Amino acid sequence: MGIKVYKPTTNGRRNMTSSDYAEITTSTPEKSLLAPLKSKAGRNNQGKITVRHQGGGVKKKYRMIDFKRQHDDVEGRIASIEYDPNRSANIALVIYKDGVKAYIIAPEGLEVGQIIVSGPEADIKTGNALPLANIPAGTVIHNIELNPGHGGQLVRSAGASAQVLGSEGKYVLVRLQSGETRMILGTCRATIGTVGNGQHSLIHLGKAGRTRYLGIRPTVRGSVMNPNDHPHGGGEGRQPVGRKSPMTPWGKPALGLKTRNRKKSSEKLIIQRINDKR
Repeated sequence: MGIKVYKPTTNGRRNMTSSDYAEITTSTPEKSLLAPLKSKAGRNNQGKITVRHQGGGVKKKYRMIDFKRQHDDVEGRIASIEYDPNRSANIALVIYKDGVKAYIIAPEGLEVGQIIVSGPEADIKTGNALPLANIPAGTVIHNIELNPGHGGQLVRSAGASAQVLGSEGKYVLVRLQSGETRMILGTCRATIGTVGNGQHSLIHLGKAGRTRYLGIRPTVRGSVMNPNDHPHGGGEGRQPVGRKSPMTPWGKPALGLKTRNRKKSSEKLIIQRINDKR
């Protein structure tokens, strides 16, 4: 994948970049793997906004991704690499020998015509899915399960990867993209390789309109609101926050406050935290 840079023919084009989509092989998705996706604009079943700054955006359909990879010991051929509007990573259409079709997250280096396999006996090759206990130490992985059979939940965004460090009994030590090291059950599955489309984070949208295409509405700073709208609001001219810590619109501490529940059952599975000083 490369980054396409535009000439500054207008103010909106200046500094704008986009993907060149060199890896994409088709623009027509597999119809049997599409599902309707209703826009909710950040509202709950009462019509009240529960998530701010969402709404509008281009109408799209959901691509049903096979995160579980449980179609074992059946060879699948990569038919195409496609763009997915619902995620930063690209997706790959797999057609298995028995005729089953599925979408998977496209790892870096995956090519059309390549054969992939799932199962405990699969080779350590990009795109293959195996239980963590069967993956040797040092292997780079993605799409990692947290509970056996629940499907991959970790390391799914563009350019992300994790590394197997070793095993301790029924658990496997994995270093995640964030720097956190944690234990995951060896029966949980993961896919070999790094998620593709790694330069996605380098794309510069360039203008507000492209943000609105993505379904993101404007964000108003609290410091320009009135005191009854935000704890940072009010005052003559530009004023500092004037509190011990920045606040959310509802008066809760923000920006750096740790919110993880230390009594959570999975707490004991975390060996090293993000930026741990130990």
